[in-house]
Amino acid sequence: MTLKDKIIHASLRLFSTNGFMNTSISDVMAAAGASKGGLYNHFKSKDQLFYAALSEARHIWREKNLDGLDDLDDPVEKVTRLFENYQYRYLTAKDLPGGCIFVNLAVELNDQRPDLAVEVNNGFLGLKAMVKRFLDAARNEGRLKASVETQSVTDMIVSGLLGACVMYTSDKSEENLNATIGTLVGYIDGLRA
Repeated sequence: MTLKDKIIHASLRLFSTNGFMNTSISDVMAAAGASKGGLYNHFKSKDQLFYAALSEARHIWREKNLDGLDDLDDPVEKVTRLFENYQYRYLTAKDLPGGCIFVNLAVELNDQRPDLAVEVNNGFLGLKAMVKRFLDAARNEGRLKASVETQSVTDMIVSGLLGACVMYTSDKSEENLNATIGTLVGYIDGLRA
């Protein structure tokens, strides 16, 4: 792993647990085992490091959460697999010790650094768009009831997923997480034609 990669991964862990605002460059460099000068060889500022860390976090998210979706023909099953991947391969896998870094950063940065919060929010918008595409495809293929309003369902189940993340980050209860994700999956299944 290059020094740049070590710096990015150290910042991800620290941003996940301590937040962006409470993580100093010195903290990142100590966690990466490098000097401050090593950072500035790769990143001109903490903001530039943020964007690199966010890009890596998105890469990890896609790798964990989209696993196996292309193997499924049923768009409803894709939504279910996405939620199960989020639960088992991403959130409880503990790759980032603070939980879902996107939720953590969104809450922290919204008031303090809205310019950075917008970048985090783009990911949530992308998630909602993907889920809606799957639900639209399922309805168009006759796999969902024709009366299903896909935008409303998307808003509700993605909000439920993010709420499950917040609760899990708060209580670390896999039992509660299982129940919440199970309820969301059951709701989706109940929309089938």
